[in-house]
Amino acid sequence: MATAGAGPAHDGAAAGARAETGAEEAAAVTGAEEAAFFALAAVPPDATVAYGSHPDQVVDLYLPPGDVDPGRRGGADGAPAPVVLLFHGGFWRQAFDRLHLTPCAAALARAGVPVALAEYRRVGGAGGWPQTFEDVAAARDAVRRHPVAAGRPLVVAGHSAGGHLALWLAATGAAPGDRVVAVAPVADLARAHELGLSQGAVAALLGGSERVAGLLARTDPVRLPPAPVPVTVLHGTADPDVPVELSRRYVAAVTARADTAAGAAGARPDDAAGARSGAAPDGRPGTAVAPSGVRPVLRELPGAGHFVALTPGTGPFRELLDAIRHPPPYHGESAGPGYPARR
Repeated sequence: MATAGAGPAHDGAAAGARAETGAEEAAAVTGAEEAAFFALAAVPPDATVAYGSHPDQVVDLYLPPGDVDPGRRGGADGAPAPVVLLFHGGFWRQAFDRLHLTPCAAALARAGVPVALAEYRRVGGAGGWPQTFEDVAAARDAVRRHPVAAGRPLVVAGHSAGGHLALWLAATGAAPGDRVVAVAPVADLARAHELGLSQGAVAALLGGSERVAGLLARTDPVRLPPAPVPVTVLHGTADPDVPVELSRRYVAAVTARADTAAGAAGARPDDAAGARSGAAPDGRPGTAVAPSGVRPVLRELPGAGHFVALTPGTGPFRELLDAIRHPPPYHGESAGPGYPARR
């Protein structure tokens, strides 16, 4: 029997206590994920290739076991595995480099997928707008020219800020046969700026708060034309660094734009025929012109944080490998609720 005074106020207090407990549990889970990720030992590459004269303009190659010839075809069925161009995160800042993604790159290579782990000029060094954007485009072009990519489809992948750069490339410079996989991407720059993510990282990337509004049309994936190639977004629902909201907003906005463009052109929304890309009139990175783009796919990872999809041996890492190996629709295992590692 309810005591006097119990009711809505009591229920609200109980709900608040449960929410606080849930937040504490989520923080503990994501903290453990982050600790496990950064405890992984760095793995040296098989080779390093420069794509420019600056020390940060390099890509590290990670090749499958026994693939000493970077042009060798792999795969039990004779089909070439894709080559992955991988961009690291760190909110585009010089303080964060590619070293933390070397275990992930090496694990993908052990799974049979050649990886080109790219470095690029970053904020606080020689990067920012437009240099960072110019570098990711140059890295992509260099990988396409390298023997490791000969005859292979190219998957442009990135994590966090690197996921933003991968989505930017999808809209501005994708080629037939490319695919894009973005993990926990900063997919909506305007919203990230509103939220003040990482103490003003978006403003720092674009050269100051006063420049953000004027550059969003050229840099924000949520405002760019639909990509002419398949785009997969993986995002943990408990990500404390880049909220999953950003990926949901990106997918919703780009899907609506693809549908509108397809309707106007009388084409199917996933028909990329006729898509072309180009640069802005001043020669700096520009936007793609895609009369009809491909709808992006969002694969949410229940309860996952910011780094677990990059951690070998976890269910979300298997989701990442599946997305890299196969274009939508997918045929691999889902991590499922709680994403237990399956061994």
